[in-house]
Amino acid sequence: MTEPALSELSLEDRAALGSGADFWTTKAIGAVPSLVLTDGPHGVRRQTGATDHLGLAGSEPATCFPPAVGLGQSWDPDLVHRVGEALGREARALRVDVLLGPGVNIKRDPRCGRNFEYLSEDPVVTGVLGAAWVAGVQSVGVGTSLKHFALNNAETDRMRSSSDIDPRPMHEIYLRAFAHIVRTARPWTVMCSYNRINGVYAAENHWLLTELLRGTWGFDGAVVSDWGAVRDRVAAVRAGLDLEMPGTGTAADAEVVAAVRAGALSQDAVDRAASAVAGLARRVHAGRENAVGVDLDAHHRLAREAAARSIVLLKNDAELLPLTPGTSIAVLGAFAQSPRYQGGGSSHVNPTRVDIPVDEIRSQAGTEAVAFAPGFTTDGSGDATALRDEAVRAAADAEVAVLFLGLGDDQESEGFDREHIEIPSDQQELVSAVMQVQPRTVVVLAHGGVLRLAPIAEVVPAILDGALLGQAGGGAIADVLFGAVNPSGRLTETVPVRLQDCPSYLDFPGENSHVRYGEGIHVGYRGYDARGSDVTFPFGHGLSYTDFDHTDLSVTADETGVDVEITVTNTGDRAGREVVQVYVTTTDSRVTRPPRELKGFATTSLLEPGVSERVSIRIDRSDLAYWDVRRDDWTVEDGDYGVAVGASSRDLRVTDTVHIVGDDDAVPITWQSTLAEALADPVIGKAIAGMLPAGPSEGGSAMGTDLVTIMGSMPLDRLKRFGMASDALDDLLATDRPGRG
Repeated sequence: MTEPALSELSLEDRAALGSGADFWTTKAIGAVPSLVLTDGPHGVRRQTGATDHLGLAGSEPATCFPPAVGLGQSWDPDLVHRVGEALGREARALRVDVLLGPGVNIKRDPRCGRNFEYLSEDPVVTGVLGAAWVAGVQSVGVGTSLKHFALNNAETDRMRSSSDIDPRPMHEIYLRAFAHIVRTARPWTVMCSYNRINGVYAAENHWLLTELLRGTWGFDGAVVSDWGAVRDRVAAVRAGLDLEMPGTGTAADAEVVAAVRAGALSQDAVDRAASAVAGLARRVHAGRENAVGVDLDAHHRLAREAAARSIVLLKNDAELLPLTPGTSIAVLGAFAQSPRYQGGGSSHVNPTRVDIPVDEIRSQAGTEAVAFAPGFTTDGSGDATALRDEAVRAAADAEVAVLFLGLGDDQESEGFDREHIEIPSDQQELVSAVMQVQPRTVVVLAHGGVLRLAPIAEVVPAILDGALLGQAGGGAIADVLFGAVNPSGRLTETVPVRLQDCPSYLDFPGENSHVRYGEGIHVGYRGYDARGSDVTFPFGHGLSYTDFDHTDLSVTADETGVDVEITVTNTGDRAGREVVQVYVTTTDSRVTRPPRELKGFATTSLLEPGVSERVSIRIDRSDLAYWDVRRDDWTVEDGDYGVAVGASSRDLRVTDTVHIVGDDDAVPITWQSTLAEALADPVIGKAIAGMLPAGPSEGGSAMGTDLVTIMGSMPLDRLKRFGMASDALDDLLATDRPGRG
């Protein structure tokens, strides 16, 4: 559609472009065609009959790739891009124009019911992988919808709860991934969240949707509401919302028209929204011209590859894994027969097929070598004692037990938060009973949110964490169990010893429609490391069937960032991949900082035994900045930065130091500035020097050389009331003098 065609539309038609026609489609107005938006992010949920946003009604078959909780554990943007491209192809084949994803909210607390749909507790991992997903989907002409913007980190009271947060954590932790993805991958749409932010609904937040998103970050797409997030359409359009979904009839459109005619809403705001929707239609139209084919068999193979690459080997005492084909195996646990492979709610996909773990294990071990017993049920049915006893007998008769544990569909989902992170008690009892008769036991985990693993990790020699692996997870698990794939997944969130250790424990999920982000910037591993808390498994952790050496670290800085190079060598006897993680420490900072923060990462190619690879990781200068609340802007501090490379946040192998030339971080001096701040300013400092009483020539005194120490924190306006002022200072502070830099 051309702009002249848009200009020919009436006010009523332009307002109508800003709301949906029904649950999943927009209106066709003039030359602007109707568009189809539907849920992702790990599969296309295309509903052609009954519609809903909770995954209740049926949908067309589509490949169910690993959800973000699993796929994120690959730490591999190239793999994520390939999955995104496959998703885009299936969306196009199902006549979907915008796939609603990715979800990039930070996993602030392990109890959040929607954590399965998010990538990490860290904004760098989230931003890099989220950008790869967006680029992959949009490369085949299908739009994406970056969500949920912003600070939607709990499901409790999500339609009205206010996320009350200070500026530093908001910018450094919760907005950073959004900014990176908008600037580097240019998503066609951004979806605003349900919640309020410091009291203002996201859909009505002008600062968020217009000043920050469009003004500072340069977003050039359409802002779409989460389904049902709009409370006041006029206020939302004024703030920067372009498209309300789903369709709610014509009443809201009429409200927009009436507000314009009454002078309560500018015509420009309506035109902006209509232009954004028309612009989205133009992008979609260009994408529709691209003929794409879908090979569902190839996509299932990709789903299996992605799932295998997302499995984390948490523990492997005495090299119990990989298993040898022909070994007699007792496969235990209900999830081995009825796998849990995706989350509940709006992203629920109707898979094209599902690999059953026990069948896949039999295919590699030999049918006669594998016995199966469910051991428990997830719905409480059956005789728990009889089920457990049957599993124990099977374990005792085998050489190895492989025990599938985790959470069922009704134990975690979109729409509610968990109250605890415990493994169900009947499963813990099964582990204890099995370990009494079979010390060679492997646990395989399926879950969308972090589980407390300390009781299991203390007694079980080997643990595979698949999180949620999608429809091909069963085959992927078998591939890793038998060594056809060497595990290379890494945790994207910390596994605490107990829930009470979580930095957000006391401030989740909030009360009286408010949740206070009291832990500040100390989210996830940042908080555990700052407190020196023991953890069961640290952020970034993951083992391999081989070993890697990290040598020859090189760290160099220029005016735009830091280049890190390291040689990774496979010193074991199996081919494998290593995930190289770069953490930065800022010593002697003027503000509180975590002990270390991830600033870059890379995944090696598949290295054969004895082979080395030189890995290069670029850290942009902006990633070294902190949010300076005095200047309301980013600041890079001058000084020496520690750079550590390793295999997790607590497994750092080699370190170096690099000097960074900082920004000129002076702030404007006002009457509310302190004496110490004023003296540090070269201009103001000279004017104020004459105010200070002269001290004795030797020894100093409380009213001489120690004056700044004693009175340095006093604001200038208070000192002025004590008579310490000068005409020169009055003139300088009366001038609107910006801070340096």
